[in-house]
Amino acid sequence: MTDSRIATARLGATGPEVGVQGLGCMGMSFAYGPSDADESRATLERALELGVTLYDTADAYGAGENEKFLSPFFRAHRDELVIATKFALAIHPDDPTRRIIRNDAPYIRQCVEASLKRLDVDVIDLYYMHRRDVNVPLEETVGVMAELVGEGKIKQLGLSEVTGEELRTAHAVHPIAAVQSEWSLFSRDIEAKVVPVARDLGVTLVPYSPLGRGFLTGSFAKAEDLTADDFRRQQPRYTGENAAANAALLDPIRTVAEAHGATLGQIALAWVQQRASVHGLPIVPIPGTRKPSRVEENTAATRIVLTEEELALLEPIAEKVAGDRYADMSFASGGRE
Repeated sequence: MTDSRIATARLGATGPEVGVQGLGCMGMSFAYGPSDADESRATLERALELGVTLYDTADAYGAGENEKFLSPFFRAHRDELVIATKFALAIHPDDPTRRIIRNDAPYIRQCVEASLKRLDVDVIDLYYMHRRDVNVPLEETVGVMAELVGEGKIKQLGLSEVTGEELRTAHAVHPIAAVQSEWSLFSRDIEAKVVPVARDLGVTLVPYSPLGRGFLTGSFAKAEDLTADDFRRQQPRYTGENAAANAALLDPIRTVAEAHGATLGQIALAWVQQRASVHGLPIVPIPGTRKPSRVEENTAATRIVLTEEELALLEPIAEKVAGDRYADMSFASGGRE
């Protein structure tokens, strides 16, 4: 395994250069079952050695626990990395097991102060609106975020799971550096409208779940393979008949992987990374992992180039996927386009 550092890409028109692949840190504290803290810390360090400089978290990941967990690593390497976190998913006042979306000004200000404290930093490099509250004018939400830039609390603005029209509206209020949305061989809905708008505006795409939450690696074949507290048990495409149908869609990926002497996950990541040249915009996927060996595997995928014939073989997969990516798609851009 080579230790070559990965290439870089810019976040937005004026943002920082970051490694062309970032790291999703949610699973180190939340959603994907038990994790080993020491191994997660080793993963963070190994990622940085390999040129991964964009680290993604959110206040909703473990109710702030993920930000707290990452804080020592961020402090130790503050000048070497870019911190991305998010606001918008609030605990329901009458039911702590439920989440609601809030984009109102007082809540945003409360969230940024809490994240700064948990992260123990003076400024957040990239601050995302995690989800869109359609009952709050987007101009109001982005306006508050812009004020936080002026106050020196955040540097760059990001949006997650917005439509193409919402991105244009937001960008007219203040430049948006990055849009984060699910994008993988299984999830391509953003290509219709979001990606062209991002390209036109000079916005970087940050695909989350580029490995289909692990399904594209072949690490599990159905929700029942996962621990009882795993978030993926709630996602329609990994349950019942959907899971069986989707598992059969991995065969073309296996064919391409064998030709490259690569893993399924590496081909899935290489496909996402290659969307940058296909669509003509910067792309920085953030695969999540908790193992140093997986970071090595994932970053190596940035150096795999798929042929036109291989891309054509993989092209039909997404349209055959059974089941939505969420049980409630109203919170995702694809549910509002």
